[in-house]
Amino acid sequence: MIHGNSIGHKSGRPAVFFDRDGVLNRDTGYVHRIQDFDWKPGSKKAIQYLNQLGFLVFVVTNQAGVARGYYEIDDVISLHNWINLQLKKIGAHIDNFYFCPHHPTAGSGKFTRHCSCRKPEPGMILSAFAEWHIDKKASFLVGDRQTDLEAADRAGITGHLVGEQDLYSLVRDIVESSN
Repeated sequence: MIHGNSIGHKSGRPAVFFDRDGVLNRDTGYVHRIQDFDWKPGSKKAIQYLNQLGFLVFVVTNQAGVARGYYEIDDVISLHNWINLQLKKIGAHIDNFYFCPHHPTAGSGKFTRHCSCRKPEPGMILSAFAEWHIDKKASFLVGDRQTDLEAADRAGITGHLVGEQDLYSLVRDIVESSN
């Protein structure tokens, strides 16, 4: 499992896990370049809102384009760094990015294999639990596919599908309904 740079510190705070493509940005297929990253409505505001409430915010994303040879790990890390630079402009941030470069059958290199981090497996979420001492009961995941919900369930947290609602409205509704 590979993940990016951590921002912040360990704490017992609740966390929100976001899938990336289809949740934070429009999923146009194997997004790995800044010029192809198109924020979905409410994404930046949702992250800012969660930061202000004291939630930890993580991205957990399958990046099979690495296994397929479409792009390199450094491309994923560069894009994630750019995402945080964009968020910094509004006083927001993602605490850590976790991504899985593997695929069980695609490609032919070292990233073509079964692993515990590729959703629907919960490995990326479990790594965050181990590294950040997260309040699991108050945490949740937002994804756009059934595999995201399965990963959340296997990690012991609630999963939500983003649907057509903008991300900020969805996150606000989830947080408010849990209080």
